[in-house]
Amino acid sequence: MMIEKLVGTTPLSNVQKTNRTNNAEKVSSRADSVSISREAKEMADAYYLKQVAAETPDVRADRIAEIKAKIQDPNYLNSARIASAADHLMESFGI
Repeated sequence: MMIEKLVGTTPLSNVQKTNRTNNAEKVSSRADSVSISREAKEMADAYYLKQVAAETPDVRADRIAEIKAKIQDPNYLNSARIASAADHLMESFGI
């Protein structure tokens, strides 16, 4: 038994022709945009500051070493400097 070729009908070409659209120029392309509220920006800033605070050490070893070196120098500590430090300390306590 021999099946001869069907002439004139190709089922796929008929489907493809009906699904095509020629209205490609009618599609409008709008740019996407994002709007962030003031509250969200503040929350992002707070989150960033919290991370920085968590990563920052409580003690600055470099400053402590610098101050220790200054205190060891006999010319650094004099009565004027001690009086100034005492005044600043009393002001911080409100006295």
